[in-house]
Amino acid sequence: MEFVAGPAVHRVLCADCGTPIVPNSANLCVSCLRNTVDITEGIPKQAAVSFCRNCERFLAPPSSWTLAKPESAELLSICLKKLKGLNKVRLTEAHFIWTEPHSKRLRVSMTVQKEVLTNTILEQTFEIEYLVQHGQCPDCAKLAAKNTWKALVQVRQKVPHKRTFLYLEQLILKHNAQKDTISIKEVRDGLDFFYSSKSHALKMVEFLASVAPIKSKASEQLLSSDVHSSTANFKYTYSVEIVPICKDDLVCMPLKQARTFSNINPLTVCIRVGNSLQLLDPQTLQTCEIPSQIYWRAPFDSLASVTDLKEFTILDIDPDHSRQKGKFLMADAQVALAGAFHSSGKQADDEDSMDFESSGLTTQVFHTRTHLGAILQPGDTALGYFLTNANFNSDNFASLPVSRIPDIILVKKTYPNRRKKSKVRNWKLRSIAKEAGEEGETSNARGAIGRMGGRDLKKVEQDYEIFLRDLEEDPELRSGINLYKAPEVTMSAPEGERKPRKRAQFAMDVDEAPAEVIPANTTEEDDDEEEPDFPDVKLDELLEGFDEMTLGAGEDEAEEEQS
Repeated sequence: MEFVAGPAVHRVLCADCGTPIVPNSANLCVSCLRNTVDITEGIPKQAAVSFCRNCERFLAPPSSWTLAKPESAELLSICLKKLKGLNKVRLTEAHFIWTEPHSKRLRVSMTVQKEVLTNTILEQTFEIEYLVQHGQCPDCAKLAAKNTWKALVQVRQKVPHKRTFLYLEQLILKHNAQKDTISIKEVRDGLDFFYSSKSHALKMVEFLASVAPIKSKASEQLLSSDVHSSTANFKYTYSVEIVPICKDDLVCMPLKQARTFSNINPLTVCIRVGNSLQLLDPQTLQTCEIPSQIYWRAPFDSLASVTDLKEFTILDIDPDHSRQKGKFLMADAQVALAGAFHSSGKQADDEDSMDFESSGLTTQVFHTRTHLGAILQPGDTALGYFLTNANFNSDNFASLPVSRIPDIILVKKTYPNRRKKSKVRNWKLRSIAKEAGEEGETSNARGAIGRMGGRDLKKVEQDYEIFLRDLEEDPELRSGINLYKAPEVTMSAPEGERKPRKRAQFAMDVDEAPAEVIPANTTEEDDDEEEPDFPDVKLDELLEGFDEMTLGAGEDEAEEEQS
């Protein structure tokens, strides 16, 4: 086969350096062409980006603030928008160059192309350095300033305890309803939520209406107006009132209103509070549900609350399996006061026992009907309302015939032997952080919603302990909130060797029980055995703690321990 040579390639000398090159319109080699023409002219080699340290957002021109992780596509887009003259060239490639995290510098490598002469396209790679300028976004600036809110939600409940707001706090955390709140202030009968826009406040009111029976009222205050442009600036206030009836409260409805609910007995017990009230007659297992709209037409208060419950010992119980409704089972029970059959010496030593000798009820046995026949056994302890010695200032209760008022109404089962053990709980709760130093704050030890509780710190501790016990003993109640695994118990260091724990700037508060000091010579002195049916919180109901919410505080503590 005969070899055929290809066409000859004609070359010319570069006009500047004399290097043989393929002919082009400029008659210059690539090196000389780059030295003669700079396609990056007009593109700044240094720029600045604004970063808010409070919310960790970058300013995306012209005025929006965006969350962007380091070396992410979102951050690269923000950096490219800061450059002028980039529209005159064709961008083919851009990526970050690694820099020290504390250097406050971002380096971006870019490759651009541009047609410099006829049919001559020049490609060039260069670097741009960005200076990260720390500042505050408008939202964080409003947080730092005082009285910059535009909408206010006032939540009130006229009850002498804070358990409703403790439970409401957990519901808010589970549904992340606090994300738009700029501040929270605690007042005498409730909480105030402050927002930067009206829509955020309306969203909070709708959330409260979905989880609690409420009534709301809106009002607005004119701050300024412009008659030329017909614009005005308002502050909006939404007053929300929660029904003053809580779970396990004793309720006596007006007789006329009770007849409208299937002629139920006016004397009932509240078994559940959601967006409506559910009442139960323990004598007949009849239930009724009262929506918030119907309740506020003719409101009524509760006769007694959880603090008025007394302990009773179950002597005998006869369940009637033919009368059952859901988890409730009708039963006839014989009960006595918890301290009725104790000797005088033992009763004097027990601080929790009650002295009924003066009332002549020391050894008296009461007969009653209860809806707890499925869980009560002889020897158990139950909490109930002692109506024989009760004196209520209520016209509805006074109008009831004496034959329809039982001596005792049992409400729930309790576990006194387990409570005496004082075991550390294996779970914990989250709480919403609150600014310290606000008006009305009385305790620096607590920085969470619903935990100031006025000046009576002992009353606050009692309400919180009752709330934790309700969560332990009621699986249905704790199914609506998030429980987290408690950290493992570790030996505490001596006072002189303890290091103060570092707290991240925006870390979420955690409600943890204080470490219990157990003497080395502890012995089993209590002969009472624990109740076998105590409803322990199972491990599969607990969630892992959110480490990212502490902003790396755990890593800092680990490094300190190693050092």
